[in-house]
Amino acid sequence: MEAGPRDSSPADAEPPGPGAMGGGPLDAGPPVEPHELRPQRKLRLWQLAPIVVLGALGSLMFAFPLAFEPGGSSGAVVSMLGLLLCGCAAGWGVMAARRVGHTWPGLPARGSDRRPDWRVVALYTLVVCTLVVLAVWRVARLR
Repeated sequence: MEAGPRDSSPADAEPPGPGAMGGGPLDAGPPVEPHELRPQRKLRLWQLAPIVVLGALGSLMFAFPLAFEPGGSSGAVVSMLGLLLCGCAAGWGVMAARRVGHTWPGLPARGSDRRPDWRVVALYTLVVCTLVVLAVWRVARLR
């Protein structure tokens, strides 16, 4: 009886050579580009929703007493509470963004050995302090 193709074992079969079926390095096709295996780190909806809600609520509480200037003395209190909520939402947003790896423009990435440039830090500090002083001054003028 002759051994047919079914009777031959895989151990008896000789593997094809490098040029036999296009398996050589020259016939590999287009180069394979590496892909990142980890998912991109980005802010998720459950992180953004409370930040957006707090920011919107705080800005409404801050803006309405300033826009309509009610006759009572509660306008300044409500405005300061709105300013506080806006500040909390902004801080929460900055911390969430930093946690996923985002940085402020001009500042080094988290975990890098570079030090931040003092001029960029001074500019950010100046802008934030100016906004806080203007907001507190506006609320103080309600009285």
